[in-house]
Amino acid sequence: MPPRILVDADACPVKEEIYKVAFRRQVAVSIVSNMRLRVPEHPLIERIVVSDAFDAADDWIAEQAGPRSVVITADILLADRCIKAGAVVLSPTGKPFTTASIGGAVATRAIMADLRAGGDIIGGPAPFSKTDRSRFLQALDEALVRLGR
Repeated sequence: MPPRILVDADACPVKEEIYKVAFRRQVAVSIVSNMRLRVPEHPLIERIVVSDAFDAADDWIAEQAGPRSVVITADILLADRCIKAGAVVLSPTGKPFTTASIGGAVATRAIMADLRAGGDIIGGPAPFSKTDRSRFLQALDEALVRLGR
């Protein structure tokens, strides 16, 4: 079975980079979202529009993820589900989620949610940068090379 890229697309800032790498490597891409997004008309690109139910896109991606998948998401809980399914998981900044790192990421997410719920103002993630975009391109390319072996 050939590798496949699954994209948690609603807020993904690197869709164009994903297309670029997918076209070069001839890898199929599923763009999964709760609303219709514009995607290139290309045989390698599949648009999946799920219902607007809570976690519908995450559920679809987690069900499809497996050892021949690269999942692109910033959602830590979705990353955890996909790692457990055997997928390679990358954040849009190119940072890999791994079995070694996901537990700490889930714990940090829970702590931050508790702080926000308590009214603490803690800020958000750093702005997306050119360095993040470059790191992502390299990480996706490397992941696909490893899966291609």
